[in-house]
Amino acid sequence: QVQLVESGGGLVPPGGSLNLSCAASGRPISNYVMGWFRQAPGKEREFVAAIFWIGSSTNYADFAKGRFTISRDNNNDACYLQMNNLNPEDTAVYYCAAGPHFGSKVDLYEIWGQGTQVTVSS
Repeated sequence: QVQLVESGGGLVPPGGSLNLSCAASGRPISNYVMGWFRQAPGKEREFVAAIFWIGSSTNYADFAKGRFTISRDNNNDACYLQMNNLNPEDTAVYYCAAGPHFGSKVDLYEIWGQGTQVTVSS
């Protein structure tokens, strides 16, 4: 079984950037689709971005297009989310997830990390 651990969250001012990391252990992630989701207080968990097994295909939520970039390093069993031009609406707990199918639905992902808090505030 794969275990996922996120890191890189924190407090950043509006317009700032963060690079989230997701470290996998237990099994290689090369056979998994990797995704990032987020959940703000009082809201449902929502899709942010996903990347296919070999990293050539990606998908982004509309709010993430042009600002966020998902990438993966299968050799090091890691996945990343570079976030630029952050705004207060991006404040949430960000989760890394792994699953067998490519898509944006929460139910497609079988393995989840514990999340990392991102707060955008001046």
